Amino acid sequence: MTPQYDTLHMGRSSIDLYANDVGAPFEQIRSFAAYVGGSPLNISVGARRLGLTTALLTAVGEDPVGDFILHFLRGEGVDTRYIPRKPGRRSSAVVLGIEPPDKFPLVYYRDNCADIELTIDDVLASPVTDCRVFQFAGTNLSRDPSRSATLFAAEQARQAGAKVVIDLDFRPDQWHDRRAFGVNVRAAVRLVDIVIGTEDEINAAMLADVSQVQLTHSQVSDARVQGDTTAAVARLRQLGPQVVVEKRGAQGARLHLPDGVQDVPGFPVEVYNILGAGDAFGAGFLYGYVQGWDWYACARLGNACGAIVVTRHGCANFMPTLPEVEAFVAPYGGL
Repeated sequence: MTPQYDTLHMGRSSIDLYANDVGAPFEQIRSFAAYVGGSPLNISVGARRLGLTTALLTAVGEDPVGDFILHFLRGEGVDTRYIPRKPGRRSSAVVLGIEPPDKFPLVYYRDNCADIELTIDDVLASPVTDCRVFQFAGTNLSRDPSRSATLFAAEQARQAGAKVVIDLDFRPDQWHDRRAFGVNVRAAVRLVDIVIGTEDEINAAMLADVSQVQLTHSQVSDARVQGDTTAAVARLRQLGPQVVVEKRGAQGARLHLPDGVQDVPGFPVEVYNILGAGDAFGAGFLYGYVQGWDWYACARLGNACGAIVVTRHGCANFMPTLPEVEAFVAPYGGL
């Protein structure tokens, strides 16, 4: 029996306030544009715009911000029937500055947030056993009950025959100890088929491995995580994932596959705002994966989606459609 949904995405959602004063230092910003965000939400919207049937498992508060998020998702055609409202909890928010080419400060407002309160009962009420791909974010694992609910969802999806995908989504300030990110990711990836992350995220996922126990707390508190990414990927794949997809920004993507490593070049664009480009990549990659494309083609579409979004002001609100992507890649030989 064909699953009802191509993809189900689980994790954080928010209202995202993007600075309208591009290039201004954060303290000099005068106004913001209101969009929506959160890695799983962004990917669900991007995949839907490309043509997949998507559903989102997040949670919002009984507040106007929750209304704002749900209104946008319904307008996009993402199924919101499985998004509970959590009494006493607030929909989260993110405030973002834009100082190209390389400074994009962001501040999270996630105290008492609704989506980290997703429970096993919320998973049972969702189509986790009725999707082709179940995708979740690493931030889900930062606290319970979301941590347990996410692991349960991955178990249920895999038992039902779905492919399980994690976007590592390492947000250091969402963890009580940044080393805990690695501990929890390594537990979760035993249930995962595909890992998607940047070089920093992959290294952070393996940071608390035996070879790294001598690191001091100040060293693991650095925003950038250095390490031997090739070795980290090898150890990560030994835990169970078939494929590790390394997002490399302007350089494109590096695919760590069972039969070797494959580089997929990016597309040359002028960077306007990098925030959310990785989620656009995830949406494109999953679209190709669901369509049965080869790994290279999946990553090429992901690269194209990411390249388009870095030229735009926001993320979910600016995800490309498939015709837009096809027009963008035409001068480069198409998909």
